Amino acid sequence: MQDRDRKGMVFNVQRFSVHDGDGIRTVVFLKGCPLRCRWCSNPESQHITPERAFNPNRCLTASVCGRCVSTCTTGGLTLTDDGLIRYDRLKCTDCGDCVRQCPTGAQSWYGEERTVADIMKRVEEDDVFYTRSGGGLTVSGGEPLAQPDFTHSLLREAKRARLHTTIETCGQCATEDLDLACRMLDSLIMDVKSLDAAKHKEYTGQSNVQILKNLDHVLTHFPDLPVLVRTPVIPGFNDTEEEIMAIRRMLPDRPNVRYEVLTYHRLGMPKYGYIGRPWLMGDVKADEVFMKALREKLAAFSR
Repeated sequence: MQDRDRKGMVFNVQRFSVHDGDGIRTVVFLKGCPLRCRWCSNPESQHITPERAFNPNRCLTASVCGRCVSTCTTGGLTLTDDGLIRYDRLKCTDCGDCVRQCPTGAQSWYGEERTVADIMKRVEEDDVFYTRSGGGLTVSGGEPLAQPDFTHSLLREAKRARLHTTIETCGQCATEDLDLACRMLDSLIMDVKSLDAAKHKEYTGQSNVQILKNLDHVLTHFPDLPVLVRTPVIPGFNDTEEEIMAIRRMLPDRPNVRYEVLTYHRLGMPKYGYIGRPWLMGDVKADEVFMKALREKLAAFSR
């Protein structure tokens, strides 16, 4: 199969991003992830298949529109006593008729099969911004290497187009898939969430053994590749100075290896309701004072 004809399951293409690698970037978000992090801000990315979503905040209500209700024949969409639309995913057959009728995107799918050629056409539209800013293509997710063939094909096409390439990975993937990707990358962003294997499994559904193995493989076999290791600091999980500094001390002292901590946020919480899943993190919030002190400690770090 030609790389440009390769198909993958994509749930978003975000243009003009400045937080997912150097410069201005286009980020391609792929579905599928082996982890189930309790705090995941992209829950729609976890399952590799398309998922039905209903965002009531976008709904015009039946009094203004109501096209979806009149289209549904299974009882998946009904009206409440006050005229609002109720979505019952147990009665939904995923036919998609209501999605096609909805003018606002309140009824939608997360996930669409796209070809590499289709994605590259979109990415190359912003080539002028990459050139001026040092940006390029970032493949994210979910976990991009949950769809290794598509990710590899996309990276090959990006290199043919002389684009700067990055992937954001959780590290829970086959070492050979990560190795092949690194051969086509200009930089790598990788999460290390905790060095405690049991706690890592409790909060993400998987041990960290393969993740740490893969990080060691990258640092050993691609010593010149720019690598950004990131840790989301999650209340009740890894929000201690000891935990974070242990991760920092594990990393080699090289100019091309950087470390960054990310402040916990709840921006993805509404999406759990859209796809009918529970939000597991409750009302916990980030400790901004602690995060400021932690960043100062990291900035002053020296072996």
